[in-house]
Amino acid sequence: MEILSPAGSPEGLVASIKGGCDAVYLGGKAFGARAFTQNFTDGELEGAVNYAHDNNVKVYVTVNTLIKDSEMNDAISYVGFLNDIGADAILIQDLGLLKSLHRFEIKKHASTQMGIHSASGLEWCYENGIDRAVLARELTFDEISSVIKDSKIETEVFVQGAMCYCISGGCLFSSIAGGRSGNRGQCAQPCRKSYLMKDEEGFFLSNADLYGVDWMERLKAAGISAVKIEGRMRSHAYAYLATKVYSMLNNGEPWEKISDTADLLKTVFNRGFCEGYFPGVSSLVQPKYADNRGFLLGSVSISDRKFDLSDLKEKVNIRDGLSIFKGKDKIGGFKVSSLGKVTAPFKIPDGTYEVYRTFDPRIDEIKNLVGDPPKLKGETKRRSYQKELKPSDRKATVPKISFYVSSVKVLDSVIGNADRVYYDLNDSTEAAGKMCEENDVEFVVNLPRFRPLMDLNVGEYAVMVNTPDQMHHFKQRKMFGSYHMNMFNSYFPPAMSQTTVSVELSKPEIKNLAEYHSGRIELMVFGRTELMCTRDTGLTAGTIRDELEHDFPIYRDNFGLAHVLNSSDLLLLQYLNELGSMGIDSFGIDLRKRPASLAKIVAEAYRNRDISKKGKITEMCGLINYGHYLRGVE
Repeated sequence: MEILSPAGSPEGLVASIKGGCDAVYLGGKAFGARAFTQNFTDGELEGAVNYAHDNNVKVYVTVNTLIKDSEMNDAISYVGFLNDIGADAILIQDLGLLKSLHRFEIKKHASTQMGIHSASGLEWCYENGIDRAVLARELTFDEISSVIKDSKIETEVFVQGAMCYCISGGCLFSSIAGGRSGNRGQCAQPCRKSYLMKDEEGFFLSNADLYGVDWMERLKAAGISAVKIEGRMRSHAYAYLATKVYSMLNNGEPWEKISDTADLLKTVFNRGFCEGYFPGVSSLVQPKYADNRGFLLGSVSISDRKFDLSDLKEKVNIRDGLSIFKGKDKIGGFKVSSLGKVTAPFKIPDGTYEVYRTFDPRIDEIKNLVGDPPKLKGETKRRSYQKELKPSDRKATVPKISFYVSSVKVLDSVIGNADRVYYDLNDSTEAAGKMCEENDVEFVVNLPRFRPLMDLNVGEYAVMVNTPDQMHHFKQRKMFGSYHMNMFNSYFPPAMSQTTVSVELSKPEIKNLAEYHSGRIELMVFGRTELMCTRDTGLTAGTIRDELEHDFPIYRDNFGLAHVLNSSDLLLLQYLNELGSMGIDSFGIDLRKRPASLAKIVAEAYRNRDISKKGKITEMCGLINYGHYLRGVE
């Protein structure tokens, strides 16, 4: 089983290799999902590949952001460059880019951002030239074992590091609420912020870090090809220590030889640890804090600034760095110069406090071991690849209107104005289907966002799919693609009856996509955009409030998933005519979990293009937005 380690910088590259990894993953200055780490220039990438290969280590390069039409030729040229310098594989998310890379022999790995989480997804990968899939982090061990059983391609799972709260590849919180797209490598990490929920304040969207040491043997026995350590934005000491722990485990060394290194790993970065979803679906949230506090040594009673180190659960050594916390607040920190009873060198009220080790002098030894990185240089230049787009024969049109609905009551209020209905799969689906049939309205079952075993009873209806897994599983029937398919460019394969374009695109980008994409496309024009979908069992229905006092609704579906919605409604009523002139085939209106009174007035306004109802709709919704239509993402 391969140990795959992070290399966010030349120092991180050396650290991971000296830690004993079999392969590293890293990114260039563009198209990678970690835009805020140091990353590598083209010359450094070539030098990194040569350095790694000299040490019998493979190099996988991240090309795992969504790509705009204006960037596609540069992205293709970049992959060609990576192929030329001998990189062993690329990680990829964008389906339009994947479709454009057949000329290159470089291996292709489906990034976890692609959301592969089922046997059908792995089969889709195989049929589309993908050599390995990084499985969604939300899978349990039992689900992983079932999913990979007959896989024709390699599989990879994360075992260490940060755990996104949202289902892999589906988070829009940072983009919609903060303007920085996680799908473009610029996540602002709203999941690490404090929220108010039911009069309690806490980090309710912040997962503890994954720590999968106890699952290594079982993953190897199940047939996983590679285990991955997250952490390109962390220190090279972290890269070394994490790699060392997992490589020693992979080599079968006894825990007695590993435990000291594991303790150091818990010191160098620690926001709390969990086993992820390996043991089963549960809550991974650590709501007390979201930052790195180091290794928790225990609680002590401090009086007159004094406390006894021997009262802590864990041993303390000379020169250790300690930090003292009260709840979410850091009171202060100091370096240990003597053992036994110590005095905090700062004012601190009497009381009980938590003490964390934030520095261990052995970390300096690791920094010395890693040393200065070699000069990474290369001479290979990128070659130009021009992929010509042919204009589609799209004409200005009167778009059809599709409604997202989850109850018969709301369906009844909109059915007279609907051309199509996307109905959530639930106990009333069959009744809703009959209503649509009687009213000559096209009926489509909206599939759950995440379902590893694909045990779904949808009858003979057409389906709306959210992932490549579902697209492959239901390929024999009429399919529609949701905006969770991340259609970001006109290169997106027209494999479905219709696809909803990404909600992150601006007006000019939508217009360009429409001009060159040959398939039918839909655009969301109303509703609360889904920002997150999670398997977290601890997130209850209601709302969470951020520091700006915006309230984000939460609902739970009957598949065990929780959905976090935007605090305001997308309202593009005034732009319908210009969208029709672009040749948009259909408008999407999301009315799930909304009152029938609102649904009725929205349906009438959009059917009749009645802009005079904008004020009434705004009044009923409270807050409205124009999404990324007028701004886009970088």
